[in-house]
Order: sequence, then C-alpha cells, then structure tokens
Amino acid sequence: MKDQVQKEIDNIRPNLQADGGDVELIDVSEDGIVTVKLLGACHGCPMSQMTLKMGIERRLKSIIPEVKEVVSV
Repeated sequence: MKDQVQKEIDNIRPNLQADGGDVELIDVSEDGIVTVKLLGACHGCPMSQMTLKMGIERRLKSIIPEVKEVVSV
C-alpha cells in the first residue's frame, strides 16, 4: 500500500508546489494511517489542516480505500 500512497502523493505534489509548498510521505501504518510532513509554504500555513484533510486525505481515501486517516508531523 505504501507504493500506491507514494504514487498518489507524487500526483498531488505539483498542486502544492505551485503555491510554494510540498508534502513528503513519512510512513503508512498497517492500520491505514498515513503520516506526511508538510514542507515549504505549507509548513505553518493557517490553511494547512484544510489542505491536509480536505485535499490530501480526501484524495487518498477516494483512490485507496484502505487509507483511514492522514496525519502530519
């Protein structure tokens, strides 16, 4: 599943980079928790939680049903 998640993160990345941000996949647990690190303009942005939950998490869940949650470190 980690390879599949990484592929989708790579598809999402250009959208974040267009706004000066980025995302790095840290881990995918066996119970479907995806851990990412927001970088660049995304790190510390007041809208980062919305980007994380409504953007990244929503997209990953729609494509990979095993994903239960996306969290940021």
